[in-house]
Amino acid sequence: MPDSHPHRTTASFGTLPVFMTTISTILGAILFLRFGYAVGHLGFLGVIGIIFLGHMVTIPTAMAVAEIATNHKVQGGGAYYIISRSFGINIGSAIGIALYLSQAISVAFYVIAFSEAFDPLIRYLHYEINTPLIDKRWVGLASMTLLSMIILSRGAKIGMKALYFVVAILFTSLLFFFLGKSNSTEPIILNAHIQNPDNFFFVFTIIFPAFTGLIAGLGLSGDLRDPSRSIPRGTLLATLGGFVVYILVAYKLAISASPDDMASDQLIMEKIALWGPIIPIGLAAASLSSALGSIMVAPRTLQAMGYDNVFPGAGLNSWLSRGKEKDNEPTNAGLISIIIGFVFVAFGDIDFVAQIISMFFMVTYGVICLISLLEHFAADPSYRPTFKSRWYISLLGAVTSFWLMFKMNAPYALLSLIVMGGIYTMVSSYKRKEKGLVNLFRGVVFQASRQLQILAQRADREDLDEHWRPFTICVSQDTFMRRSAFDLLRWISLKYGFGTYIHYIKGFLTEETNKESKEILNKLLHLAAGSKNRVYLDTIISPSYTSAIAQVIQLSGISGKGNNMMLFEFSQTEPEALEEALNTHDILYATGFDLCILNTSYKGFGYKREIHIWITQADSDNANLMILLGYIIMGHPEWKKGIIKIFAIYQPEAVTRRKEELKQLIKEGRLPISLTNISLISARGDRGTREIIGEVSSDADLTIIGFRHEQLSTEGYKLYTGYNKLGNVLFVSANKKKEIN
Repeated sequence: MPDSHPHRTTASFGTLPVFMTTISTILGAILFLRFGYAVGHLGFLGVIGIIFLGHMVTIPTAMAVAEIATNHKVQGGGAYYIISRSFGINIGSAIGIALYLSQAISVAFYVIAFSEAFDPLIRYLHYEINTPLIDKRWVGLASMTLLSMIILSRGAKIGMKALYFVVAILFTSLLFFFLGKSNSTEPIILNAHIQNPDNFFFVFTIIFPAFTGLIAGLGLSGDLRDPSRSIPRGTLLATLGGFVVYILVAYKLAISASPDDMASDQLIMEKIALWGPIIPIGLAAASLSSALGSIMVAPRTLQAMGYDNVFPGAGLNSWLSRGKEKDNEPTNAGLISIIIGFVFVAFGDIDFVAQIISMFFMVTYGVICLISLLEHFAADPSYRPTFKSRWYISLLGAVTSFWLMFKMNAPYALLSLIVMGGIYTMVSSYKRKEKGLVNLFRGVVFQASRQLQILAQRADREDLDEHWRPFTICVSQDTFMRRSAFDLLRWISLKYGFGTYIHYIKGFLTEETNKESKEILNKLLHLAAGSKNRVYLDTIISPSYTSAIAQVIQLSGISGKGNNMMLFEFSQTEPEALEEALNTHDILYATGFDLCILNTSYKGFGYKREIHIWITQADSDNANLMILLGYIIMGHPEWKKGIIKIFAIYQPEAVTRRKEELKQLIKEGRLPISLTNISLISARGDRGTREIIGEVSSDADLTIIGFRHEQLSTEGYKLYTGYNKLGNVLFVSANKKKEIN
């Protein structure tokens, strides 16, 4: 991921500017204009609920920001930089563009709020001096012009100096408000509210912009001497400071004014303060400080995206990323931000846009918490923040953010997500594919699978044959000649078991054979990618096939449980090739492995319509395993139109009894095998078992036949010959009897 980013040549800011920018945006226009409305409609306790709910998002986000900022070298772009360097530039740009628009339009929002502070003066001039009633939009446009001239001519430093001044006025106005006395003649009822109030989440939606100042300080990251120190300290202090001020203001309002007065007068704080005019002045200071904070932050976000070539066209990106030669001040990005601000100030009414802004901010908070949460679970060694949050705090922030989006306004929430999805699709169409998000989720999956493996291994201490499932391993040197063994393994392991396919390479472990094994593994992964499978692929280098098998059976199962079944495969035309593998049958039997031998014929698996299972009197231990394997294979989508037929060869006197036993077994085992598909064949006449099977199952797509371990000692590979009329044949030997039910 590229790290070409805005670097300030004179990055001199410390923690105080981060705190000032953040606290001035938190204690903004909403505090002065709408907190009285909230207390009037919900009462003191209702507003406390809003404050706590809002901080269930902001405090986890502040802690996540502090954590991520102390791990990454945070440069220009603030929240965008953090998200893009964690999730990748494609997703980061989708969030970043939405965040930038929120910041840019917020400038207009705060300028309009600033113009509201002039309402008492406008009314006074109109009614007392008889001047024309001025449209407050002209005040907003004039303010926006002055603000633009300051930022374009002097940049962030003059903005920061002005910020110190307006924050001082802001805190002075709050002090005068807290020193004021109650003007209400009614008895104080702390949780009183008006009749027929607006519902909780509607009020929350109106109040929520008060909580969006959290990440304002992040936008100064490129101007800070030590971002990893200043960002967490400044952000956390401002968040906690805002939390305390919110509660105190709500309490002061509740004990100082009636619910009706608070609900009807948006400047009710003016009537409570020790000196009333200080409140419009404070509102102007709060709005101006928030506007200053936003107009300093928004261009830096846009400039950072220009550096990352987020937008189509090299010329556009170069123009947006260009800054002043002296300090890289983002003048071009600032010009775009100012134009957006003017457009929305001219509209005057941005209620719709303000709600979309809230959604975008909420998404940003949720994503930051989600990054922190995923980083905790991914356990990436390179993720070593000096400040550490807790995974459950980040989870709380992420869940609360996305839940609140839809509680506030479900259509706007959905629209916000659609817009961001569209931006991501647009950026992905011309940006290279990135693996930031993939790597993060891969780390989470790795940690989850690691824990599950350990739990599975610990849970495997008892004999669980009654809940048997196949953990099958196949070792083959003919991988690229025949795929039948791999196909069988992926059918067995898709839903009910776990499969490990190992390609055998003959030789000793050297640099050359190790390189060969990696090339073959990549080829295996490429071949397997086109099929629906849950097979783990690997290679093994060993001097002989026998030694390779001896090594493999000692491996711990990838699933977290030990492997319990070995699958060998040979071509019907070369049965002697199986001899080396069969030399290990004593080891397999001694270590508790079930053994399967796949005889691959030119017919292959045919149309995958019929599986024939043949049971003889010698298959008392094998029968259940054979039936289970047939059932498991049939569960794969490629066999969805298939059926299982069971054929049992018994002496005439045992036919009736055995038929009832098989029917009961199928019924109790709840297996999808029709009782009409069970056929018992009497072992009479001169026909041998091979001849009977060859006649009946010549059209079967897979035939399953049992064999006993001790037969291998006398017959060897010849045990699996003589079935030339059949398609693929799977020979099964159970180490011990399995329980179907």
